Amino acid sequence: MCGRYASSRSPDDLAEEFEVVDARLDKVLPPDYNVAPTKEVYAVLDRTPRPPDEEEGTAPDAEPVRQLRVVKWGLVPFWAKDPSIGSRMINARMETVAEKPAFRRAFSSRRCLLPADGYFEWYETQQKGKSGKRLKQPFFIKPKDGSVMAMAGLYEIWKDPTRDSDSPEDPGRFLWTCTVLTTEATDEVGRIHDRMPLLVTPERRTAWLDPGTPKDQLLDLLVPAQQSGLEAFPVSTAVGNVRNNGPELVEPVPFEETLL
Repeated sequence: MCGRYASSRSPDDLAEEFEVVDARLDKVLPPDYNVAPTKEVYAVLDRTPRPPDEEEGTAPDAEPVRQLRVVKWGLVPFWAKDPSIGSRMINARMETVAEKPAFRRAFSSRRCLLPADGYFEWYETQQKGKSGKRLKQPFFIKPKDGSVMAMAGLYEIWKDPTRDSDSPEDPGRFLWTCTVLTTEATDEVGRIHDRMPLLVTPERRTAWLDPGTPKDQLLDLLVPAQQSGLEAFPVSTAVGNVRNNGPELVEPVPFEETLL
């Protein structure tokens, strides 16, 4: 799974990296070195322009536009009665995403990329704590070349039934949320955890984001052929507390066991 990651790039840097045309940002997020579920994150997506003050409906003859938006991590399906369900929808498995009721509509036309510096996974060591349970060592996994990691994601727009959906003065009537797709981990990081975020290489980004890409082609895009070029190193256990946040969380620390 993917339950924590780091995202420190500025909106300008992300706009350049992902060729964003329309930055739909009502706020700028600070660098976050401990992104946790239910937090707000940046998402890159291709979306057909809508009529003014509407989130549904399509402008005549409009083409999808590359956008950068702030969304909440934890997908809330359009049919959900309570948005709290999102806390359980932080990941979608690549193998079943096209069939699961919570994800299949978003998978068909609402795909996104979630930029990251890297992500965290916990390795179960041989050492035991006072409780008798094995201690877990967090690792940070990132591209070796320091490039931006593009995690495959889905986004959804949930309408709050308690708000006036026809009032443009009520921006809270729509909740934008996302989930991260996961796949089997590669040999490079599989010894730490058996799952990892599905990464989208630059040459596949356009097809992944295009709402019009046929479903059969999407399944081909999900084949994790290029989940390589990563490095993993132990980091401070302080990352386990979401209140801790800072660049020191992604700095290597000594670890006695040889894993990689």
